[in-house]
Amino acid sequence: LAIKKINLHGLREKELKVNEFMVLKMNRNPNLVNCLDSYLVGKQLWLVMEYMDGGTLSDVISKTYLCEDEMAAISQE
Repeated sequence: LAIKKINLHGLREKELKVNEFMVLKMNRNPNLVNCLDSYLVGKQLWLVMEYMDGGTLSDVISKTYLCEDEMAAISQE
């Protein structure tokens, strides 16, 4: 498991983060990381999620070069 801690500072940010949580919670897909549970801890929303061994998607994208065909195949999945 992994815990994603989301700071709920500011109304607009809060709306975006709660929206992200709702999308994760409502959509189950074998190609996506699933959100298992959530907790409000102080001013943070903690999302308990499946653990991804490869790290965050943003880390993978910033450190990996993909040709256009590879990007298309991944996007299609």
